[in-house]
Amino acid sequence: QLQLVESGGGLVQPGGSLRLSCAASGFTLDYYAIGWFRQAPGKEREFIAGINWSGRSTYYKDSVKGRFIISRDNAKNTVYLQMNSLKPEDTAVYYCGAGLSSTYWSPNTYAYWGQGAQVTVSS
Repeated sequence: QLQLVESGGGLVQPGGSLRLSCAASGFTLDYYAIGWFRQAPGKEREFIAGINWSGRSTYYKDSVKGRFIISRDNAKNTVYLQMNSLKPEDTAVYYCGAGLSSTYWSPNTYAYWGQGAQVTVSS
């Protein structure tokens, strides 16, 4: 079974940090671009960060640039999203996606998805 398994979500106070992990099971991420998306209640799924297959190029939504960092460790078959200086408006379910030929901002171009990780930022 090919799947992405997410972990690291939870409740955090404003200004705090969380680190999400996205681990591949049943396949290698070596040649896949990875995107992180989030979806708040009643909202469209939106792109927040992406990384190309080699890890040499990264892309960020303007509102998270400078606060979030996407990285990958192909040896561990895992991608990470480090989230710092979290704000209440960051509250959402976060999803990782993997694709061999994906347009980073477009969720329709990703082949595999994680199950989602709830991130709640509240005092």
